[in-house]
Amino acid sequence: MPENSQTQLGHYRQRCEKEGPLYETYYRLTQQYPVILLLLLIVLAVCCALIIITFATGRTFSDNVGFLVTLFCALGVFSILFIPVCIKKVVQKCMQIIGVVILGCLVTLGYVFIFTSGLVSAWDQIYWTLFVIISLYTMLPLGMKWAIFAGLSCFVAHIIVLSVYVSTVRLLPRDDVALQMIADAVILLCGNVIGGYHKCVTESALKDTYHEAINFIHSRLKLVSQERQQERLLLSILPAYIATEMKAEIIERLKEKRPQPENTNNFHNLYIKRHKDVSILYADIVGFTLLSSECSPKELVLMLNELFGKFDQIAKDNECMRIKILGDCYYCVSGLPEFLPNHAKNCVLMGLDMCQAIRKLRKATGVDINMRVGVHSGNVLCGVIGLQKWQYDVWSHDVTLANHMEAGGVPGRVHITEATLSHLENEYEVEDATLAQRDLYLKENNIKTYLVIDPRANDGEAEDILPSKSAEVPKMRASVRMTRYLESWGAEKPFAHLSHRDSLVPEPHSISHSMDLPMSPLSQTWSQEKSRSTRETNESLNDNNFHIMEVLASQRQWKRSKDFNRITLYFNDKAAEKEYRLSDLPSFKYYTACCFFIFACNFIVQILVSHKNAAFGISYGISFFFFLLLLFTCFAGHLARCILKGPQLLHWLPSLSIALSSRPWLRVPLGVFTILTVLVMAVFNLFFLPDNNCPQQSWNSSLSPDPEPQMLYSLPYYMYCCILGLLACSAFLLMNFEAKLILLSIALVIYNVIFLETHSWLSDCYVNWLYMNHSRPGILKEPKVMGSISLFIFFFTLLALSRQNEYYCRLDFLWKRKFKMERERIETMENLNRVLLENVLPADVAQQFIGQNRRNEDLYYQSYDCVCVLFASIPDFKEFYTECDENHEGLECLRLLNEIIADFDELLSKPKFSSVEKIKTIGSAYMAATGLNATSGQENPQDGDRNYNHIGIMVEFAIALIGKLDLINKHSFNNFKLRVGINHGPVVAGVIGAQKPQYDIWGNTVNVASRMDSTGVLGKIQVTEETTKVLEKLGYKCERRGVIKVKGKGQLCTYFVSTDMARSGSQGNVLN
Repeated sequence: MPENSQTQLGHYRQRCEKEGPLYETYYRLTQQYPVILLLLLIVLAVCCALIIITFATGRTFSDNVGFLVTLFCALGVFSILFIPVCIKKVVQKCMQIIGVVILGCLVTLGYVFIFTSGLVSAWDQIYWTLFVIISLYTMLPLGMKWAIFAGLSCFVAHIIVLSVYVSTVRLLPRDDVALQMIADAVILLCGNVIGGYHKCVTESALKDTYHEAINFIHSRLKLVSQERQQERLLLSILPAYIATEMKAEIIERLKEKRPQPENTNNFHNLYIKRHKDVSILYADIVGFTLLSSECSPKELVLMLNELFGKFDQIAKDNECMRIKILGDCYYCVSGLPEFLPNHAKNCVLMGLDMCQAIRKLRKATGVDINMRVGVHSGNVLCGVIGLQKWQYDVWSHDVTLANHMEAGGVPGRVHITEATLSHLENEYEVEDATLAQRDLYLKENNIKTYLVIDPRANDGEAEDILPSKSAEVPKMRASVRMTRYLESWGAEKPFAHLSHRDSLVPEPHSISHSMDLPMSPLSQTWSQEKSRSTRETNESLNDNNFHIMEVLASQRQWKRSKDFNRITLYFNDKAAEKEYRLSDLPSFKYYTACCFFIFACNFIVQILVSHKNAAFGISYGISFFFFLLLLFTCFAGHLARCILKGPQLLHWLPSLSIALSSRPWLRVPLGVFTILTVLVMAVFNLFFLPDNNCPQQSWNSSLSPDPEPQMLYSLPYYMYCCILGLLACSAFLLMNFEAKLILLSIALVIYNVIFLETHSWLSDCYVNWLYMNHSRPGILKEPKVMGSISLFIFFFTLLALSRQNEYYCRLDFLWKRKFKMERERIETMENLNRVLLENVLPADVAQQFIGQNRRNEDLYYQSYDCVCVLFASIPDFKEFYTECDENHEGLECLRLLNEIIADFDELLSKPKFSSVEKIKTIGSAYMAATGLNATSGQENPQDGDRNYNHIGIMVEFAIALIGKLDLINKHSFNNFKLRVGINHGPVVAGVIGAQKPQYDIWGNTVNVASRMDSTGVLGKIQVTEETTKVLEKLGYKCERRGVIKVKGKGQLCTYFVSTDMARSGSQGNVLN
């Protein structure tokens, strides 16, 4: 049940408004349908019991005709009502009507009981009216307002009817009758308050359970969506066979919630496997470098995405897997992850299709670009290395050969080796290629190569050209012509599968801010589509929830549930049972207050109609003191809020109520003692009435009435006080069922012993006083029989309600527990998605795709004025890498490379290098950049040194890489040397590729940085002259190397950064 009962009691009316049809269905099926069945069973059992007891006590049918006929009629009516109530569909449609009919029958039955089988007394059928009032609040399908109206109506009508009737027949002096009627009013009013309290808390708790269930369902749907999104995301980075293994490792780490340490042994696992008989294709777009130099950032990213998107589609059609994009170079493999016998044919056909696509592009736009393709067949090691920016890659001598096949190929042709030719089965015509002299590697290894003759080369392809644009060709830049034509290809955008349209669960609130990025804004059409999509999703969720709620609401659910024991209702999970029993109970103070209210009503009733003596005053005085002390302790927190500005000594008060609500070992004994106090005081003073002082005259004697009738008519009221005492058990809604069963059973036995044995003489005396043996009253007119029957009625009713409360208390706890677990799983999945996405993209870029649910139909691109790019390679690794049985065909060599790259990645977790962004690894080369987390352009043009601060950070990072490699050399007994090239300048960053989205940077700055590495010297950091000037301003010493020839750049003057000194303190502090 509820943990925040204060909120429930204070805001009940607000929470009851407009819960919706789904809640109404849930409420009918859970609260109304089972309890109305229970009520009918109880009433039928009572009718049968009354008939049996009537005849068992020797009463005749002739003396109780009206009473027995009424019972038989009631049996028939309630049996007839029982049939439609067992049909759920009828109940759902006619619940209110059935409830009103049952209420009317119960009220009628009560009045018939009053006026049959004996004299009418002021205490007559109070217990039955009290039962009807409790039933209409707890078991009949009435809303709170109607329940209050019906309860008060029953209360007032009963008092009026009895008052009018009793006033016409003088059983007792008028003063005594008035006191009894006031006592009746107090008892029935107490019943209304207890019923209203029970209904308020129960329904409010039921709403909590309902909302927890709905939250759980939404969480489950969201989890399904997250898992689907995560699966797509993971599979967009890695093949399925390796993704599963890595996913398990990441989830395990996320569950541990550890910060990334220096030595993340779990992430140094090697995720690499060997595959035989595959074909590798390398392709390079000839002329693209020149074309890209005149492109705007948007045009460059769009062209690359469209081109490589087209290539991805060609790869998919030809059963090839794209491995990686390197600038304008594209390479893929056929035969991964499953073996394909036609892998060579697939790669050759893909190469031909790529060349054909570029030919069409060249003809349509007039732009001088071409495709150079190289293919080789052999074996590969494939997988992922490093800890960050995972990219599926392949390694082997055969991969190296395929790369050289592309470099030594001819634009527009597919260049293949003899190994590939042997797998083609003469399907393609080839011609010898005398190209070995074009590539030194091919020449040194005496590789025989061939050029494939495309059988479609002579076919007409003019239909694919856009003739309508031919007139515009001379008027537009080449990049514009390319962009416009490529847009017609309609390549899928990166991470389009992460769009919120695919999400099962709509976001709780819309995005109130847009991204300050060079992307087109969300249009009104998009907003309408999003709104329509959200509405459709909500409708789908409601239908889903409606069906699930019908299943969850079934009373057979607890029988089928694996969470509960169907008999004891204990959780099968011992940890859950312990957690449930030890859970906090802030509502304990309200239970105690309700119990005190019942106690106070009993006191008022007894002081009105019972004999007063010293024992009466002392017992109630002690009890009141206990209750006031307990209430003070329970509500100490409320009192403290009222006296916040009071003495400091009183500020310890809240700890009292917190201790009671949070410590079961203290709360449970106090609750039991409170109930026992009410139960004992309900009957305690009965023992202090005068013994065996039975009046000898009847009420209608002509002599003066006996002065002691109060002792007699107080007996039924003690019985009613006992019933109210039983109701005190129901006030503690979260008390365990077994505790209530024990308390109610003990009370039932003791009360029956008192009224049927030890004090039965009072009942007999009262009957004799009323009837003087002239006739025998009906069983409901004889106090001791009436009292015993009423105690049993309330005993079984309260047990049934307690059992139901126990079930819903545990169900509410179970939903909350499951919801908490689902939330943890969702957080794990969200963190997993974040980790995965940030292993593809920089963190701030990742947020554009998953964090803000942006429109994923726009390409992401960003231009930067000043980015420092680093290439760090280990040339010695090529010689170190060998394929033999001793190192498992190169696997152990890659294990060492994995350790090297992983140690490099660990440096990124240092606060000093938080601005360094790893871009990718290329073989044994490591590429990183700084300045990508700043806005485009200069932040403070006047503060030049600080704007170039990230360049100094990159140099520090390069020095740290060299130090890391030296440390690895000591442990692995190797002598690897790092060769580093650094350059800074403008770059364009973007995300391209739909099948395997990849973040990359492009521009002349990147090309020069790569050349600084490839033309560098082992153990040195080579930089350009422009970068040298910046570094010298930052306090670094640079040594002039001189003018060297750089491919594609001509003659450049380069420098080596000294790694033996630190920057001066004043400059160095900028980096800290």
